[in-house]
Amino acid sequence: MTGLALESVGGVTQARRAQSQRAFLDRRPALLRQRRTKSLRKGDIRPLSAVAGRVAERRGSGFRHLRSFLPPPCSPASAEEDYSCAYGSGRFFILCGFGGIISCGTTHTALVPLDLVKCRIQVDPQKYKSIFNGFSVTVKEDGVRGLAKGWAPTFIGYSMQGLCKFGFYEVFKIMYSNMLGEENTYLWRTSLYLAASASAEFFADIALAPMEAAKVRIQTQPGYANTLRQAAPKMFAEEGVWAFYKGVVPLWMRQIPYTMMKFACFERTVEALYKYVVPKPRSECSKGEQLVVTFVAGYIAGVFCAIVSHPADSVVSVLNKEKGSSAAQVLKRLGFKGVWKGLFARIIMIGTLTALQWFIYDSVKVYFRLPRPPPPEMPESLKKKLGLSE
Repeated sequence: MTGLALESVGGVTQARRAQSQRAFLDRRPALLRQRRTKSLRKGDIRPLSAVAGRVAERRGSGFRHLRSFLPPPCSPASAEEDYSCAYGSGRFFILCGFGGIISCGTTHTALVPLDLVKCRIQVDPQKYKSIFNGFSVTVKEDGVRGLAKGWAPTFIGYSMQGLCKFGFYEVFKIMYSNMLGEENTYLWRTSLYLAASASAEFFADIALAPMEAAKVRIQTQPGYANTLRQAAPKMFAEEGVWAFYKGVVPLWMRQIPYTMMKFACFERTVEALYKYVVPKPRSECSKGEQLVVTFVAGYIAGVFCAIVSHPADSVVSVLNKEKGSSAAQVLKRLGFKGVWKGLFARIIMIGTLTALQWFIYDSVKVYFRLPRPPPPEMPESLKKKLGLSE
């Protein structure tokens, strides 16, 4: 009897112990949150850049040179900002690509009427004499619905382009930063932006080319096709797969300089605005104020983008309209004056487009709580070398 009593008592004790352990585990998340809240109130938090640096050094990963692009040590005012993922992680790249899809796909589709008139001015300047005349003639011949021609290939093509452009830009920016090192990343940051954006656009244009070819056929050849479902089979039957990719080289000529200007000019303009125009540091600006700076910098970058890439854009428009022509033949026939036709319309279109794209892309980063590093600052090691440290 005594043995049975002891055994039952021992069983009860074990049951109570297990129950208390389960209760502790259930309360553990709440205890951790309370402890974290107390530490935040005291300002006892380690800087994100310092933590990232230590982790990189311990693991021997390639991210040790990214401190120039990481957020600065948190002040008590900004310490509670919580990122959804680490800078340079797989989730970060995926969400950046998703932001590119939204920013490029929606903005290009919204500006289809202006793009249609611009393309028609380029391929038939005798008929469409100006941007306002182009709208008038198009509405008179095709009605208001005619201004939306080519919206489907525009949305699909530029969504794919945005995925590659913004997603791969972040990938190449980090990869080239690792190759340069922390100090050279800061010193050669403009070259870094140019190289990363050019590499990203190379792949983005391969994704864009088929839909761009179909879009131009629909917009500039009356009676050829009214929809993507009509245009794609017809193009394939006439010229095969080449019909969709014959414009990829002129696309590279147009889009790579455009994208290099778009990213490098934007990054340096943001840096200049915070340094010379905005009356307070970026860390003290609200999310809304930061997005306003993003929009302004995007519009400035867009104007330069339009000028740099317009000649190649004219060649692409004419090339995709005509059968059997090469880029060199079209360029020779257009001449110097011909390649600048429709520039004013394109400045308005690209300036607005680029500003909206950067605004939407940055807004997506804010919504998903992605790391948004401030303009890079000179590393302390470089300041010491240059004798700038106190």
